[in-house]
Amino acid sequence: MQHLDPELLSLLALDESVGDDASLEHLRACGECAAEYAALRRAVHAVRTTPDTSSLEAPGPRVWAGIHRELGLSGAVAQDPLASQAITRGATPMTLHEGTRGTVPSQAASLRPDRPAWFRRPVTWLAAAAAVVLLAGGVFWSLNTDPRPVASAELAPLAQYSATGTARVVESRDGSRSLEIRINRDEAQGYQEVWLIAPDLSKLVSLGVMNSETGTFQIPAGLDLAAYPIVDVSDEPVDGNPAHSSDSIVRGTLAA
Repeated sequence: MQHLDPELLSLLALDESVGDDASLEHLRACGECAAEYAALRRAVHAVRTTPDTSSLEAPGPRVWAGIHRELGLSGAVAQDPLASQAITRGATPMTLHEGTRGTVPSQAASLRPDRPAWFRRPVTWLAAAAAVVLLAGGVFWSLNTDPRPVASAELAPLAQYSATGTARVVESRDGSRSLEIRINRDEAQGYQEVWLIAPDLSKLVSLGVMNSETGTFQIPAGLDLAAYPIVDVSDEPVDGNPAHSSDSIVRGTLAA
């Protein structure tokens, strides 16, 4: 599945009238893109919310330098935005439609033409502006706060099945890993079980039962994903046998 370009998602989060009907339909149907869009919308909402900074000490320039380095921003925004009141005070806020998180926007917001070119670039603006909000609250924004994706796979149907889906491995800051799975339909006659399998299909590890079209499963600590790269969702009969039924619904191979 070809996901939406991050630049397009950023423009949609800013309520820009961009994207054709196929792109908007993909956003409605794709959980991964919808989640990314919702996160961008939360960043926009955070920028529009003025925090109470009356009792907080302004962070030093090293904080912004660290954020600038982590985000990989350009030299055009190297200066600490809190060093100048032009960004945090007196600027006319952008008009953004709140809408429902995760839904497709229907109207566009206009950007002020007198703002510099880097500010009109949505990806840079969202990253920098969200960081400014967190700075104003006295918080250092680390990219490692949320789980980060480390591998993903497209899940294709086997045998008589037609379901498709996606899987990705995310790693938390503490090093724990989870497998997130989404399929477009539940075709199991019994119940769905999620497995990680060796390339030659000789060894496998069960991660648990998947009761719906989505699921998140903890990966055992120390399990080498290179030795178990195949993600498999099987149709298991309710027979008390813990072994794989040999009846797989979808399957795919993880890649970094």
